Amino acid sequence: MEGFSQLTSRLIPIPTENIDTDQIIPARFLKVTDKEGLGKVAFCDWRYTDTVAKLDDADTATVNKDFVMNDERYQGATVILAGDNFGCGSSREHAPWALMGAGVRAVISTSFADIFRSNSLKNGLLPIIVSPTTHHRLFEMVTEDSGTEVTIDLESNQLRLPNGTAEEFPIDGFARKCILQGVDQLGYLLSFREKIEEFERSHVVYGSPVG
Repeated sequence: MEGFSQLTSRLIPIPTENIDTDQIIPARFLKVTDKEGLGKVAFCDWRYTDTVAKLDDADTATVNKDFVMNDERYQGATVILAGDNFGCGSSREHAPWALMGAGVRAVISTSFADIFRSNSLKNGLLPIIVSPTTHHRLFEMVTEDSGTEVTIDLESNQLRLPNGTAEEFPIDGFARKCILQGVDQLGYLLSFREKIEEFERSHVVYGSPVG
């Protein structure tokens, strides 16, 4: 996965609370086991006016111009500013897959569903929890100026606002290390492959050297 240590981006404001994983990616797209193409159906039922039943249908579907992700002011933005309790509902790793496929690298909210947060961190999508005060101020800023940018500094675990203030956000240490290095959990383990193989060669199993 693609890692980062610092990211500056405009915000995509989606103030709706309790956005569940079926809204992020409807259940009809969960048959696939490949991430390819899921980005175009992120928020599918909000993003298009046509019914999109299959991934390929999105290529010709009519976009909903009233949905924020279709607003040209937010094109290229990689951070969603969401309402409280983002990612609730059923467990599906496809939700962070779809968001990342749509170019999203981080989501800011006052809280996240635990399973969604865990799935996101495993896939390099950063869920940032901020205080209600900061959350409210960010929505005010982006309402006043759609070009409002924030900087995420993963080295210091800080979210920096345009007004010069910064707020530290919580993140699991191992997940942070993986995102900084741009590796998933398996990739991190494989980085110790030489040491693992050396250990196996030097130990005995049932009376015989391994290998």
